Parts: sequence; C-alpha cells; structure tokens
Amino acid sequence: RAIVRHPKLFLFDEPLSNLDAKLRVTMRAEIKRLQRRMAVTSLYVTHDQVEAMTLGDRLLVLHQGVPVQLATPMEVFERPANVYVAGFIGAPAMNLLPATLAAGGTAAQLDGGPLLAFADGPRPGADGMKLTIGIRPEHVALVASGLALTIDLVEPLGSETVLIGRLADGEMLSVKVAGPAPPGEVVQIAFPPASLHVFNAATGLRLDPPG
Repeated sequence: RAIVRHPKLFLFDEPLSNLDAKLRVTMRAEIKRLQRRMAVTSLYVTHDQVEAMTLGDRLLVLHQGVPVQLATPMEVFERPANVYVAGFIGAPAMNLLPATLAAGGTAAQLDGGPLLAFADGPRPGADGMKLTIGIRPEHVALVASGLALTIDLVEPLGSETVLIGRLADGEMLSVKVAGPAPPGEVVQIAFPPASLHVFNAATGLRLDPPG
C-alpha cells in the first residue's frame, strides 16, 4: 500500500523481525531490489547487523538513544568509532583486551601479554595510559610459536570454524579459522599489527594517530 502512494520517504521499523531465517533472507533481497528500482530514500530500523550491513548505504549506530557513528557499512566495520560499535558490528564480536600505551605511544602492552607494535604510527598519550585493544576473530593468526590460547569451545560452521578460548590471564578470545579446527587443546596465536584497533579505555573512543 505504501508503494502505491508514491511517497518521498519509506520508514521501516524492523519489518522482518517475525519471519523465519530463510524468509528473512528472501525478503531482505526483495527489499533491496525494490529500493534500488524505486530510488526512494528509506530509513530502516533494525537490531540485526546483517540487515544493517546488507541493506544500508549509510549506517547510523545508536547507543542508549544517542548517535555514536554515521558512516558507510564498511567504514563502520573497519573503523568503529568506539568500543560499543566495535563490539556490536561483526559476528563473532570483536575481541577487546585491556592494555596500556607503551614505547612512546608506538605500541600497546597487553595486560599479562606481549608488546604489540602499531603499524600505522604512534598514538597520543603518555606511556601507561589505559587502552582497549580490539582485533576481529578472523584477523587473529595461528602461528607456530606465539601467545597460548586454551580452547574451551569449538564451533564448526562448515567452511570455517570458531574457536573460543582463554589466554593465560583468563581473558576470553574468539578466533575464526578457515576449514576444520586445528588439533589439540592449545593453539598459538598472534595479532597482526595492521589488524589492531586502539581505543581509549577511559572514554571508549577510537584512538588514531595524529593527523
């Protein structure tokens, strides 16, 4: 009925929330096709991040009713503005680990873990400043010798596997690997510098190099 009226704006309020999983995928594609064909601005409200990422040209992420980031879906995914967005977008959620600024702002010292150098330049602040380091499960690397992760749960998903385990200090960590799970109860992991996200632990905001 709304389409027949030729409006200038469509408002969607979780239109697919009561559908089963298969029908949600079908209707998501149909809504995308209609939106492209009619070229009418649409405001789509959803708690489903897959719907948000696949349907939206721009995402407005709200936290407790307050806008925290407005950007393209890939920018929200690749450069989350704060810890809330980092933990909300992505499945499994981004790993968030406590750390402190070190080496004149050029690295982070994980609590009970290794020193992680930044690939893109120093961060502002004094050594010892509290940080939150983020890394997505799919970016954690399995290596021959590195940080030990004791596996608590293995989730086989067919073409990929999610490993959920504990670091030596008790921090939980998720790792997504291609194919089946590696053998053994302990794996060695590393955090590629280019995949690190750095947040100010006090404010929760993203901490980028100056300029």
